[in-house]
Amino acid sequence: MKSTITIRPAEIADLETLLQFEQGVIRAERPFDLTLKGDPISYYDIKELITAPHILLLVAQSGEHIIGSGYARIEPAKPYNRHQQYAYLGFMFVDGAWRGKGVNKQILDGLKQWVKSQGIGELRLEVYQQNESAIRAYEKAGFAKHMILMRIGLE
Repeated sequence: MKSTITIRPAEIADLETLLQFEQGVIRAERPFDLTLKGDPISYYDIKELITAPHILLLVAQSGEHIIGSGYARIEPAKPYNRHQQYAYLGFMFVDGAWRGKGVNKQILDGLKQWVKSQGIGELRLEVYQQNESAIRAYEKAGFAKHMILMRIGLE
């Protein structure tokens, strides 16, 4: 029997699971980023992601279990861009047992629908250059590389 996956807006009741997902994102990204502090760290204000009107945090659910997440946050564009706003995507996470089953695509599709309904036609996200599997997944979803962020540590 195939499990049904539901995509819905996150609720405060989902907070405990989403905090665990946040740590999963951090664990996955830590090998790519030597600038991260030691644990414990946090990337997101998850309550704000759930309640802010300019952000939509979606979760994927199978039965009673939340299996994935992702948000779109409306941001002002630079004054020199053709568009006035864009949507920044983040907190893209799928539980390990559900990876490769189209969950991320369903979350992305839901976020794209919401972004379009807000009159916005530009999506952006950041991914570590060394995270080749994530880059392939986003390229498969239609994203294209745009810029490379470079850094140098001076300490």
